[in-house]
Amino acid sequence: MASDYAFRSMVAADLPLIQRWLAMPHVLEWWGDPEQQYALVSGDLTEANMHQFIISTAGNPFGYLQSYNLTDWNTGLGTQPKGTRGIDLFIGDPNMIGRGHGTALIRCFVDDLLEKGLPRVVTDPDPANTRAIRAYEKAGFEKHGPVETPDGPALLMVRDP
Repeated sequence: MASDYAFRSMVAADLPLIQRWLAMPHVLEWWGDPEQQYALVSGDLTEANMHQFIISTAGNPFGYLQSYNLTDWNTGLGTQPKGTRGIDLFIGDPNMIGRGHGTALIRCFVDDLLEKGLPRVVTDPDPANTRAIRAYEKAGFEKHGPVETPDGPALLMVRDP
């Protein structure tokens, strides 16, 4: 299943799709105010250290993933090895939820980063988001404990090579 995913760099033409996904109840639950999140995501298109992707399978886009240099964006995740990247994502298409895509796409994306020599990849889901936590665990991430971020409490999860 992992080889079935494509991660295409997001472009301005993708913003209407992102806006639609951010308004979906299952995304809004964990990402918060869609207008605020849209402003952040669209503003990050010009950030050199924020890489944004549209995730697709069989040519159909169904999710968003951002990967960032933690040195530039570390907001409460503690000291990490130089070169560590953080990731955040959501599955926008509700028909793709609960089918194992989260775990598989996370593993696919992170395996590639680690094979390229990155020392670590981290993420910080809401501690109540058990679906996301389980997907990250199944993709090889380990829980490293609670952290306080500007968005509130989070669970630091880490994957090393």
